[in-house]
Amino acid sequence: MLIICWGKKITSFFFCNDITVKSYKVESRITLRFAHTTVKSSVVNSGPNAQSIGFNVQIPKRAFINNFTMNVNGITFVGSVKEKTMARKLYAQARARGKAAGIVRYAMETFRTEVHVPPGSKVEFELHYQEMMQRKLGVYQHTLHLQPGRLVPLLQVDVYIFEPKGIKFVTASNTLGEQLADLTKISHTKEKAHIVFKPTLQQQRKCENCTESAVDGVFTVKYDVERESNAGELEVSDGHFIQFFAPSDLSPLSKNIVFVIDVSGSMWGLKMKQTVEAMKAILDDLSMDDYFSIIDFNHNVRCWSEDLVQASSLQVDEAKKYVQSIKPNGGTNINEALLRAVQMLVRASNQGLIDPRSVSMIILVSDGDPTVGEIKLSTIQKNVKRVMREEFSLFSLGIGFDVDFDFLERMAMDNRGVAQRIYANHDAAEQLKTFYSQVSSPLLRSITIHFPANAVNNVTQNRFDKFFSGSELIVAGKLQPSDLTTLQSFTTAAAANMDLNIQTEADIRELDSVLGTHQHSFTGFARQMWAYITVNQLLAERSVAPTASKKRKITQRILALALEHQFVTPLTAMLVEGHDQGRPERLIADSPRDSKHGCCSATAPLSGPPPVQQLVYSNPPWLLPTVALNPNEVAGEHESIIPEHITGVDSDPHFIIHLPKNNMDICFNTDSKPGHILNLISDPGTGVTINGQLVGSKKMKNNKIQTYFGTISIYSKTDSVQVIVGTDRIDLMEGRNNHFFSWGATVELALNRIRVTIVKEQHVTVTIDGKISVMVLLHRVWKKHPVQVDFLGIYMSSDNKYSTQVHGLIGQFAQEPKVKVYGVHEGADPKKKEATMEVKGNKLAVTRGWQKDYRHDKKRGSDVYCWFIHNSGKGFIDGSYTSYILPQLDSFLTAI
Repeated sequence: MLIICWGKKITSFFFCNDITVKSYKVESRITLRFAHTTVKSSVVNSGPNAQSIGFNVQIPKRAFINNFTMNVNGITFVGSVKEKTMARKLYAQARARGKAAGIVRYAMETFRTEVHVPPGSKVEFELHYQEMMQRKLGVYQHTLHLQPGRLVPLLQVDVYIFEPKGIKFVTASNTLGEQLADLTKISHTKEKAHIVFKPTLQQQRKCENCTESAVDGVFTVKYDVERESNAGELEVSDGHFIQFFAPSDLSPLSKNIVFVIDVSGSMWGLKMKQTVEAMKAILDDLSMDDYFSIIDFNHNVRCWSEDLVQASSLQVDEAKKYVQSIKPNGGTNINEALLRAVQMLVRASNQGLIDPRSVSMIILVSDGDPTVGEIKLSTIQKNVKRVMREEFSLFSLGIGFDVDFDFLERMAMDNRGVAQRIYANHDAAEQLKTFYSQVSSPLLRSITIHFPANAVNNVTQNRFDKFFSGSELIVAGKLQPSDLTTLQSFTTAAAANMDLNIQTEADIRELDSVLGTHQHSFTGFARQMWAYITVNQLLAERSVAPTASKKRKITQRILALALEHQFVTPLTAMLVEGHDQGRPERLIADSPRDSKHGCCSATAPLSGPPPVQQLVYSNPPWLLPTVALNPNEVAGEHESIIPEHITGVDSDPHFIIHLPKNNMDICFNTDSKPGHILNLISDPGTGVTINGQLVGSKKMKNNKIQTYFGTISIYSKTDSVQVIVGTDRIDLMEGRNNHFFSWGATVELALNRIRVTIVKEQHVTVTIDGKISVMVLLHRVWKKHPVQVDFLGIYMSSDNKYSTQVHGLIGQFAQEPKVKVYGVHEGADPKKKEATMEVKGNKLAVTRGWQKDYRHDKKRGSDVYCWFIHNSGKGFIDGSYTSYILPQLDSFLTAI
């Protein structure tokens, strides 16, 4: 806020000593990335004459003002959003009658109002605006511009953050000078944070005896949230839902980039120097998997290379030399430069040089409007749109204020990209590099987030061309009336060398009950956030509407939403009305509309909801369900396809070997040590090895450390893919690419011949070429249990197709041995018979007992009756169990 005042000469304004600012307060409430900010100030005209007092507030570009009130000597002016033409008409009528108390303006991200008041008058201003936090490079940033204009007895900034999944970190900084740098206090719990900035009158002074305020700058809060898994976060509140999706720990997709650089005469000097500096750093950031070229243009168009080249160190060095040699001059031929860039990508694609899973993009850097060749902006936009393929994206960077940023923004939106203004100052190179960092690491492409069709409506954009590391995709919508207690979402995407299907769910009532207990949360956030996203997407869609009829329909939708949710947009204005002795008084607030500066963010057009495709898991039929099913499912078709017998290892660890030809189950235990890696399957013929690493109990029980499988590795050498399942995470490694997933979400991954299904907090199923299937079952124990630890069980189908070379503690029984059991008699335990078993030329004393199969009931298990072999399976397995201890999780077994 900036307080300024005018004397009788309105044309000259000056800061007045006889204006007293009593208080200046800023409060932001951020709930699940949506911020509601209130700026309040109390001002007194302490001079002897009437004068005009100005109230200026700089707000973020992406924010919508949604309320303003002003109290002047007891007369309260209350804001309401109207359609812009209607608001101006009402305001003009008031002005014609001489009743307007002042004027409110909103332009260039600055809200401004003035009011003329007599001496001794007290004026109270209160402005509200809302915005959604955008995640960039792994950080949400909330910016407040603090400009009280003078020393203030009560100056305070409060920022409240509530994130139900947890706050990962929170920091606060400002540009107000060293003396104010350490005055911010942050209190931080798991879910909440409170940031306070409250300098005293003395601390606000520029110097010890100064009367000028040092508080004139930017106050910034940065934070990120905890994420349980790559499934994202689905929240439901007030009849609306918000899906946040920000996966990490995925390998980047390779890139095909054409840099298109304006080298016209207007780029001479600092602009070109900064661009060259940034380009050299950007080129150094390219990886060997990336392909690129450079086009520079003025009145002519030049290509550093006519075709894309691999980003080897040699090619990068040559490109840097080329960029360094550029000398700006001449005009600006944007049209031909962009068409050449598209032709380069098309040619590479036609020649098979572009990996189908890679990301292709054009990055345009320009500082001015076209002056050579095609100069009509709409024609250039149509030309580029016509030749661009669906798999290409255009990102536009406008340097300075001479460029028509609205044009760059429309062109980027039209071609699945975004635009950003680069301010032409000493740090322009850093701005360019920062923007590139945001798009330099694409993790996913072709992302779609579905919801059950009968559960939701009015869904915002839910198809996205790509996802970049450190960013976030957000989808919102309304719930349809139903008896549902949970809402599910289904996300599909393509990652490097694999396809993802992810499922997550949310309790419909849980968040509202939590919000009701938090004093400083923004309880209406979901409703306003949905409207905010929808209005922004409609504004973007309107800017590229192909026909006047389409544009009118979109305009009507924007107006309806803006009026309902009280947003000041380019199509609406705020009419501020009050009464003085029964007479109406009116002010008006407009939103900016400047072709050089744009009106809205570059957001992809709003698309209608697609048909919902429910995520259906193709688990093998032998996999017993571990999630709760309804009684009909349990009693019906599910049980009919589940075999009675299975081979597996569970608990500490107990082996169950099913021998179908002998129609019997054999059990044995192993007496190994924590840290040992035991081989279960080793098959050089199929290139598959399955190993388990043991973990020990927290302390001894009966003078013995119990061991369990804490890690299971399934490795396919043929595919160079390894799935490592732990009790805390699941790692998928393929070649140089490593992907991490938590147990916190249901995910299905398709990677060439390998399919991995993670069922939330239940089990992981790995299927290789449709022939080998393995299920790893997760056992959770009480965290404070004095002895036990979390562990894993592993189950395999007897129908797995191994080669004749297969071996391992389990694998050796794929070639079933002949087994004969005879001499059954009463044992020492009357419940357990004893007998003699002949197998592999050995006679073994065996006991009839049972082990547990936990696939259906992880708490109690179901009994599997078997003949138990003592001494760690000696005589039943080849050699000793110690022969199956391996050095690494991906090791194959050597000959026994």
